Amino acid sequence: MTKFARSLVRAAGLHQSRLRLTCSLVVLAAALLSLIVVAPAGAIVTTVESTQVGLQPRSEALGEGTPETFANESGNAVVHLSNDYVIFWDPTDRFHVHHEWESGIETFFHQMGESNGQLDTIFAIAGQYRDRSNTGALPRAVFTAAYHDFQAYPTAGCTDPKPLTSGQITCLTDAQVRAQLQSFISVQHLPKGMSTIYYLVTPPGVTVCLDASAGHCSDFSLSAEEETKTERASTSYKNSFCSYHGDINPDNAVEGDANTVLYAAIPWTAGTEGVGGDIVSGTAYANAFDCQDGGWNAEHNEEKHDAFNDQEPNQAGKGEEGDFGQALYDLTVNQIAEEQANTVTDPLLNGWQDSGHHEATDECRNVFGNTAGRTVEGSGTPAEGPNAGTLSNETIGSGNYFINNIWNLASHHCDGGVGLVPRFVAPNTINTGEVVGFDGMASTIGMLEVKAFGPTGPPTVSYATFTWNFGDGTVATGFAPGSPICEAPWLSPCAGSVFHTYTHGGEYVVTLTVTDIAGNVDTFSEKLTVNGPGGPGAAGPPVGVDAGTSTGASTSGSGTGTGKVAGKPLAAAGVASRSLKKVLAKGLVVNYSVNEQVTGHFEVLLSRSLARKLKIGGAPATGLPAGTPPQLVIAKALLVTTKGGHSTVHIKFSKKVAAKLKHAGKASLMLRLIVRNASSSSPASTTVLSSVTLAH
Repeated sequence: MTKFARSLVRAAGLHQSRLRLTCSLVVLAAALLSLIVVAPAGAIVTTVESTQVGLQPRSEALGEGTPETFANESGNAVVHLSNDYVIFWDPTDRFHVHHEWESGIETFFHQMGESNGQLDTIFAIAGQYRDRSNTGALPRAVFTAAYHDFQAYPTAGCTDPKPLTSGQITCLTDAQVRAQLQSFISVQHLPKGMSTIYYLVTPPGVTVCLDASAGHCSDFSLSAEEETKTERASTSYKNSFCSYHGDINPDNAVEGDANTVLYAAIPWTAGTEGVGGDIVSGTAYANAFDCQDGGWNAEHNEEKHDAFNDQEPNQAGKGEEGDFGQALYDLTVNQIAEEQANTVTDPLLNGWQDSGHHEATDECRNVFGNTAGRTVEGSGTPAEGPNAGTLSNETIGSGNYFINNIWNLASHHCDGGVGLVPRFVAPNTINTGEVVGFDGMASTIGMLEVKAFGPTGPPTVSYATFTWNFGDGTVATGFAPGSPICEAPWLSPCAGSVFHTYTHGGEYVVTLTVTDIAGNVDTFSEKLTVNGPGGPGAAGPPVGVDAGTSTGASTSGSGTGTGKVAGKPLAAAGVASRSLKKVLAKGLVVNYSVNEQVTGHFEVLLSRSLARKLKIGGAPATGLPAGTPPQLVIAKALLVTTKGGHSTVHIKFSKKVAAKLKHAGKASLMLRLIVRNASSSSPASTTVLSSVTLAH
């Protein structure tokens, strides 16, 4: 089968020979009679004392995954909408040591919700993983609430295998975590069900164990010799974990129900490197590089912990406490991102896994890259004090983070985002009656094929689609090449390349809309001149275009042209430029066409959450499709034509807005064109939405 997806940028600074599509290994201690191990040895989805969880083991407890077997043949449930609650269970107020920790974690949740529709994050990849409803995981995440819970800890249910030498608080079992979470939900009257995920975060000095015998804990013990050699060979280490997710399912519902609670436990495994004050610990706890994924140098793995930095990247110097520990939350953020990705694709631990029970991020441990030209940025050179560099590979919302990649089943790679860039080149001027061809095969589609589900039976394969709006009232839609039914590409329903004949002369805007298998959509437009007598679809140029002032920075999303239906005018519009630098200097170049005399206007939209951060005002945009994040109208341009035709409008940015966006690496705009018949006694309107991501 012909493959059309382009290979995108992989992790920088790590040799490709070392980028294994791996996941982590937990060696279960069979000698402990209290443990009941149901899952296969080495499984990441593991059962301990009758409790099944999805673990994130430490980096060096690695086991080879089998990504070629990654599947969900039964179509078991995924999460389609994620309302995220983050609860800091901290009755001793240990997080006060660095308020930046709590604030930084909450900010990440906010930015993760703000990134809905953004293509260059691991969450955009999750949309390809469907369940029996044939709907993909996580089209939208919502940061719903953060809460500091001062409820007292119960009597320790376990004994920490390596307690802090100063500042140790307690050791909690997973059973105690679940009990507290259920009590908290009940007391606060909070929702349950398959659209809500609870993140329970504990501070330094609180260890979480899956079992009362402390065989599987967020902390671990080493022999004196291991500590001297900085080795990690103990059973305690190999059975330890950085975080985990699970479910409370009292009704044992296969697909979950209204009583199901999805949760992730995020114990403090960020270590104490750079922290002053009263938190003092031994080597095993202080150095947390084995929970940061990629914080150790794969190139020198044979030297074990001869790492380029022993603490999470993205350090930010001294904080308000006068030490270097303020940004340790950045390590915790990576754990949260991984648990989010694994929870939405495998919420009940019976969904998307490989044959060894490795989940989506487990296939890609220690792989850090991205797409569309973005690589690992910053320096891996440890700074004095925090002993850390400043690496990042993902911009989520408006924040830069160092996030582990996720397995992309469509491209068979570990990716940090989705490549989706429609492309074609318009032919030279042609004559009416001639056959003209448009080739969309130069487009980048990072997710080309997907396993699709029906109500019953095994999954089938479906593919990305092309939609061509020729600007003359006709539209062609079909699968991208790669599907068996497109082996003869000139036959419908294949539309990677298409032919078309124009009946009337004039100038037309040809728009290609590509929809990948996760529902991500992008558009691209080109002009075409056709010589010959004019007609209803191609008369002289529109007049009376009045440009407004605009800015843009949001998320990439959808775009389409419309056909003429029940008296509605035909319209198409697309942004011509992909260069943020040029747009800031010369304005947003928009190609459009209409098939008759119309009046209307363009609107440039910006997500409300980002507009607030950028301190950009505007009127709320109403009438958007359901599920679209709130937008502000930040620019308008009037459109008045005397007849049908094609033209271009430049919508310029104000000096104030251009200055705010000048240093942005990219910006995504949503363009809305609303037109109505100008000469009809009963005007009908047409709305066209398109989105484009601009980059320097």
